[in-house]
Formats: sequence, C-alpha cells, structure tokens
Amino acid sequence: MANLSMSQQKQEQDEAEGDDAADKDSKRERRPSESVAEGLSRKGSLKAPIPRRGSSPALAPFLAKYDEFTGDGKTQKICVIGSGSWGTALARLAAVNAEEKDGFDEEVRFWVRQREIPGKGLLTDIINETHENARYLPEMKLPDNLVAVPSLTECVKGATLIVFCVPHQFLPPVLKELAKPGVLTKGARAISAIKGIEVDLKNAEIYTYPSILERKLGLPCSALGGANIALEVANEEFCETTIGCPSPEDCALWEAVFSTQMFRVHAVTDVAGVSLSGALKNVVAIAAGVVDGLGMGGNTKSAIIRIGLLEMAAFTKEFFPNSSPHTFSHHSAGVADLITTSFGGRNRKCAEAFVKTGKTFDELEEELLNGQRLQGVITSEEIFGFLEARGRLEGYPLFEKVYRICKREIEPKAIFEGI
Repeated sequence: MANLSMSQQKQEQDEAEGDDAADKDSKRERRPSESVAEGLSRKGSLKAPIPRRGSSPALAPFLAKYDEFTGDGKTQKICVIGSGSWGTALARLAAVNAEEKDGFDEEVRFWVRQREIPGKGLLTDIINETHENARYLPEMKLPDNLVAVPSLTECVKGATLIVFCVPHQFLPPVLKELAKPGVLTKGARAISAIKGIEVDLKNAEIYTYPSILERKLGLPCSALGGANIALEVANEEFCETTIGCPSPEDCALWEAVFSTQMFRVHAVTDVAGVSLSGALKNVVAIAAGVVDGLGMGGNTKSAIIRIGLLEMAAFTKEFFPNSSPHTFSHHSAGVADLITTSFGGRNRKCAEAFVKTGKTFDELEEELLNGQRLQGVITSEEIFGFLEARGRLEGYPLFEKVYRICKREIEPKAIFEGI
C-alpha cells in the first residue's frame, strides 16, 4: 500500500512534539504487583496495568460515571497514528494494556513514515527489529506486540480504536486518506491527542480537533490531555492524564487502553474542555516566559498563571457552553498541564529568550527548536483573530497582551496593564 505523501523533513521536525506472549490464543496471567521503588529502578520496564482507575476520594465527584471495560465478547483493535515522542509513548502504553487485558487484539500498530536510515536500512524495519524508536524515545524498550507500519491505510485496517497523535498541520492529508470508502472499520472510535485549534475567521467560528475528526470521518471522538511529558511517561514516572469522552462507553474503553499503575487516567464528559485546555495553556506559557524574561519572581509568575487559567476556563465556557470549569480547576488537563508548561517546555523557553535577546520568534524557532513551530505563538494569533471577530477582546486581556507582545505591538512589560 502506498504511503501518504508529505514533506518528510518537516514531518520529522514537527513530530518531536507540540513528547512475549508464548501463546497468542490466550492472554498471559497478570504479573505480580511490585513496589513503586522496584518499578522506577528498572528503566524501560513494562509493568502490568492496574485493573481499575484510582484517584483521591476528593476527585470522585468530578469524574464520569461508567462501568469498567471487561471485554464484553468483542475484541477491540488499537492503532496509533503518529510516531513522534508522544505518539510512541501512547502507543507503548496501549500495547502493554492490549497484551495484558481481556477484550483487545494483542497487536497494536502505529504509523511511522517510512524512510531509509543510511547504513541501517528502513526505519520501520529497524523499529520492529530493535523494539526502539531511537529518534524520539532512545533507549526505551517497546513491547514486541507494538508494530511500526509505513502505510496509513494498513495501520488502520481492522482498527476499532484509533489514536490520533500527529502535528495538526499534517492532519488534513491524513483525514483525506482515511475518509476514502472502505478504509475505516465500521463502528470505530477515535481519540485525539493533538494540541491546537482551528479558527474560521470568515464565519468567526472555532473548532477543536475531536469535532473536526467527528465531522470529517464520522467517528465518535474523545480527547486526551494533561501534564504528560512523553519521556517521563515512557520512563513510567507517576503522572495523570484526563480523557474527555462523549459517552460512558468511550470512557471505559479509553481508560482500559491507557491506564497503568503509573499513568493514571481520569475520565470526564467534557471533550471540548480537555481539547481547549491543551491549546490555550500554550498561550499562557508564553506569558509565563515573558515574566521570566523580565527577571521577575514567583509572585508575578503565579499571578500570571492564575489569570491565565481563569481566561482559559472563561473562554471555553463562553464559546463551548457545555464544557465544565472543573476540567480546568480539578484535572490534569487544566491546572496541572498549565503549571508544567509554564515552568518548562518550548513556549516558556522561547518567550524568555524573546524578551532577553530581542530576537523574533521565527529566529528563535530556528535557533532553539531546529525550525519547529511554537504552538503558543500560532494559537495566540488564532485566538486573537477569533476574539476580534466576535468583538470580545476586552474579555480576555491576557490573551490579547500575549498576541500583541508576540507581534511587537507593545513592550513585554506592558503585559501587566489591564489584567
């Protein structure tokens, strides 16, 4: 099957985002439990998942209500579209669970753009032979049942659960290929781990990627987001993620796909909130980087983060009325992801350098990110254009300030005026 055609060099840059069953006819018995210390001492380990989601009792009222997925007689087949660091980390989690849990086909496929590695051979062959994605997750063991596939249509063949984790600028040709008759399995479901939004300025409309996937492919689509750095997830450092789902059935399925002992999944019914938080937090991270560039301390930065979180929640509630403010205040997709991004990551880093060096973001992208685009700068422009078209700029002064600073319309120190 022919591979989907795209700019290979740009794909390789942007995908960095944006992080042994003996008997194939039966699931092997679950491994005995181990201590956290024992787990963390084994780099690249593939520990057994826990059978049920866990969380603090204080969070229980803010989680979706659903029954645990037990297999129900139908075998689910998982595939992952995307092989950057985050796509590989998610594919690794899914493959571990597919092998351990009832109700899943053990083989998990993930789409890897084919290319020749000088002196080594084809990339997919290398990944499948070494069980390592050396470019994006070096020295991280991948399960034997995770198979790299160079053909997009072959990757999704027979799949009932499809994980989308490609840079958003590469999504249109992917959707064009998948929308062809007979490519997707009837009744399949999708989940988006894509950061960003799409804005239609002509009609003053804004769209999340789950809504785009649903419209273009006719699949019910959930959203995954949180304070999830790909390498830390792959290293099995404890973290949480949030999945926003359109139904209890989707909650149960996607929790079963991703939840492990060290990767805690919390399901909510707010698809839009999880999606928007992943995009808007990058704008606030730019603001946090401006504070760092100005040489100001923790008081100032915490104030900017708090104001940013409020604008994120208010924006989502205003334009997606069915969303919940709890997604931002109570879940990893909101406050935790915002904190992580505001203290680390490329948006904060480049915004600090923007203030200190006087260089443009285009220059900093080339210098610090090898040409990769900053999602926060792109999103700030889209949000500004949308709010201007809706006549609502005065409601979101921090978002407006970030855009004008990025465009050099105002000085960085003006970020504190009117917020």
